Amino acid sequence: MSRNREHISNNEEVLSNGKDLGWAFSSVYFIGIGGIGMSAIARYFVANGKQVAGYDKTPTEITKSLEGLGVQIHFKDNIQKVSKEFLNSEHTLVVYTPAIPKNHSEFNYFKDNNFKVLKRAVVLGEITKQTFCLAVAGTHGKTTTTSILGHLLKVCNVPMTAFLGGISENYDSNLILNGTEVTVVEADEFDRSFLTLSPDLACITSMDADHLDIYGNADELIKTFKDFSECIEPNGKLFVRNGLPLKGITYGIEDDSDYSAQNISIENGSYIFDIKTPAGIHKNYKFSLPGRHNLSNAISAFAMAAEYGCPYEELAKGLESYKGVKRRFTYQIKAEDFVFIDDYAHHPEEIKAVHQAVREMYPHKKVLAIFQPHLFSRTKDFVSEFAETLSKFDEILLLDIYPARELPIEGVTSEWLLDKIENSNKKLIQKSEIINEIKNSNAQIVLTIGAGDIGAEVQHIKEAFHD
Repeated sequence: MSRNREHISNNEEVLSNGKDLGWAFSSVYFIGIGGIGMSAIARYFVANGKQVAGYDKTPTEITKSLEGLGVQIHFKDNIQKVSKEFLNSEHTLVVYTPAIPKNHSEFNYFKDNNFKVLKRAVVLGEITKQTFCLAVAGTHGKTTTTSILGHLLKVCNVPMTAFLGGISENYDSNLILNGTEVTVVEADEFDRSFLTLSPDLACITSMDADHLDIYGNADELIKTFKDFSECIEPNGKLFVRNGLPLKGITYGIEDDSDYSAQNISIENGSYIFDIKTPAGIHKNYKFSLPGRHNLSNAISAFAMAAEYGCPYEELAKGLESYKGVKRRFTYQIKAEDFVFIDDYAHHPEEIKAVHQAVREMYPHKKVLAIFQPHLFSRTKDFVSEFAETLSKFDEILLLDIYPARELPIEGVTSEWLLDKIENSNKKLIQKSEIINEIKNSNAQIVLTIGAGDIGAEVQHIKEAFHD
């Protein structure tokens, strides 16, 4: 049994070996199938010939794409909606997301009727245990880094499957399939999920305070990242951003890291740079995702792929051809006089990175940021930091807090955050007012920012302003 199993609190969910998982089941049922991590595993099981079905709260582009693969999905919590072939406990594995409420009737039906019911993280841990696993962890940057790494290995024709926490622009999917010997996974710190993994190569991009509703304080979060680093298999390697309090292969930007970007310039919106490696300097790389934080993500993915054994010449092609992840500094409109960018940023450090990127690419243009706070607890924990970084934009439109899995906290509102923003050009609005507010602004650059349902407004904005 791998060392990481010591960290799992729900011991009833630990499987004795991989053959007890999906390979022993002909059907897999997902509760919360529309989640970005859940849907990637659902795609994996479809590709492996399993019958797949599931429940989710509302239809989305993700659920539509799964239905296009033949996955049966319904949107009402009702066991009567589940097809009969998924109601046999001997043949059906049930996978659930911890975001579902404890009183979910389908979840309790499967639990009460002796089905094998497992968290998404446990299933992912069992899938990757059969492979050489590369895992990317961090409070910021893990989705982009994982997708870059998956793309690099695909370009190098490594026989791998990559499970992504976002939709890759290169593959229009959160699953990259090129074989089964190697897995690439986003190692999620929420609910300590990443402690189910036993990676051979692991990266930690950042350990900033977040998910304090789960961890209580920043020290406990850092401790859990250290626990994750101890999950690495014997003879494995840990990669860490330079400056983090962990020992490993370091990476960074214009510093003395083991792997670092040097001699950086910008040409036609792309970074041109050299990479310093333990083997020497390698020149003239190109990477087109804006922002120093994304360049750092690219260097970490490059380092992991290089240490795995990929040739530098192919890695250069992979970096140059990488297109990004949807909702990660995604250009929706890119015209001479108007630019619209959408980003998933929902933590002050992530918003700070978006601000740096947009100022670097458009140093003399007015920037309007439309931000939807995500979670009452996160807003409460970081209200001063949110206010400080949002104040740096030229104009700020603030939406109501997106509650996600939480109930309101008294006094924690967008009005409270707005009052703390030290910029007079600020306003609290409803989603229905977004387009008119943009029309009334003279900003040349418009950003939508947040992890809630603000993403559903992107297409409306794009249609309103596209020529």
